[in-house]
Amino acid sequence: MEVGWYLYAGFILFVIAMLLVDLRFFHSEEHDPTVKESGAWVGVWVAMAVIFGIILAVWQGATTTAEYFAGYLIEYSLSVDNMFVFVVIFSYFKIPRSYQHQVLFYGILGAMVFRGIFIAVGVALIRNFEWMLYIFGAFLVFSSYRIARGTEEIHPEDNPVLKFFSKRFRSTTRFDGQKLFTIEDGKRVATPLFVTLLFVETTDIVFAVDSIPAILAITPDPFIILTSNVFAILGLRALYFLLAGVMDRFHLLKYGLAVILAFVGLKMLATAIPCGGEAFLCHEGHVAVPIWLSLTVIITTLAVTAILSLVLEPSGEHFVEADDDDSDLAASRTPGGGSVPLTDPGSASDGPRPTETAPGDARPARPRSRAEDV
Repeated sequence: MEVGWYLYAGFILFVIAMLLVDLRFFHSEEHDPTVKESGAWVGVWVAMAVIFGIILAVWQGATTTAEYFAGYLIEYSLSVDNMFVFVVIFSYFKIPRSYQHQVLFYGILGAMVFRGIFIAVGVALIRNFEWMLYIFGAFLVFSSYRIARGTEEIHPEDNPVLKFFSKRFRSTTRFDGQKLFTIEDGKRVATPLFVTLLFVETTDIVFAVDSIPAILAITPDPFIILTSNVFAILGLRALYFLLAGVMDRFHLLKYGLAVILAFVGLKMLATAIPCGGEAFLCHEGHVAVPIWLSLTVIITTLAVTAILSLVLEPSGEHFVEADDDDSDLAASRTPGGGSVPLTDPGSASDGPRPTETAPGDARPARPRSRAEDV
């Protein structure tokens, strides 16, 4: 499917406009997003994704539409899995729930930029080097094993980006509303929100290494890859606040994701197998899994995983309670952090105290192999 640059530009402008509407009219003031508000926004983003899919069906036909929805479901399911990591990050840096939206908003902007870069690079590699399909396929199979095995935990203090930042820039351990930077002792310093944002962006880069090859296994069309990725990412922020208190119920999701990644990885590798005649899954002399079969496997796997997660109780503790004496906003956790408060700690009008934590503030010990390199 070949589209002009103006369609890419129009889609990007539409996304930016919607994000500005979200930020300006619904989240201009810091507040704790309610379940009703978050659910409404999840509905809005999902409805937009579906409407776009209907437009594709009328414009390009069933095959392109199926590729779009398959890519959307893969990215959306991976994004849900990423939310476990957001719980770790926000708990580690003690980010109050009313400030988390700001971090996620800018995190999504950064994610879209990085995804755009990875999509362009991935498509170019496959178009110029066909053997890259097999590299991506093998990598996805390996990624599925890592996700299913899940033996690594996230350690923000070991993040190389945060270490680099702590050595070269000054930060504070105190909040100044939703600001990413503030003035302390006459100097501009980074607030804990900016430090947290850095970690969110670096983890998203790691996640993109899985998600982009996965959707390339569904379609090589850059427009379909971009739109399905962006629509899935846009709904992530609202979905996080909607499911923040029950995410531990989806304890089997990682196994479903492992199955999906293994399937699409093997789908890529199967293109190297020759075949002949009218054999099933044979197309132009090579094995080719039809898009309807891919979409069926993805939907079935996600549905079964979700149902089993809700029916079966977790086998062990997925979350470990945070230390009760962590009252100073984890000063040692913010690189280069000072200790001068920016607001009067006794003033209720200044917003949440720095020592406030997100609901269910816990230091998750849930294994996360996809972020083990962060």
